[in-house]
Amino acid sequence: METTMKPAHIGRKISRIRELRGIKQETLAQELGVSQQTVSRIETSESVEEDILAKVAKILGVTTDTIKNFSDEAVFNYFNNFSDNSINQGPIGAHNTCNFNPLDKLMEVLEENKKLYERLLESERAQNELLKKMIKE
Repeated sequence: METTMKPAHIGRKISRIRELRGIKQETLAQELGVSQQTVSRIETSESVEEDILAKVAKILGVTTDTIKNFSDEAVFNYFNNFSDNSINQGPIGAHNTCNFNPLDKLMEVLEENKKLYERLLESERAQNELLKKMIKE
């Protein structure tokens, strides 16, 4: 019985790295000089031409090898194996190199959520004040 390896889905890897980097499809499209729909097609493609992959990698701030070898498991393994001295140990595994710090991304997302919460809270306060004013009148 012969088993064949399913080819890596480069488009999904691009999408995942883009999301982790906090870059929207529209932004990537603008940097590439293409439409958002084109980026969407790239991210649903199993393979991507090398020249396009190189441009995408540069915009995302990673290497083409990082995209080709990226896996969510590598990110999770990084967190699971994280220790104080791991910062100076070089790349995460021989084949799963990430050129960004997932902890930095997490902190960015938490900060964005905090700002959003504060804006929502301020909006609620303003609505409450308006309602109080309307009730008095």
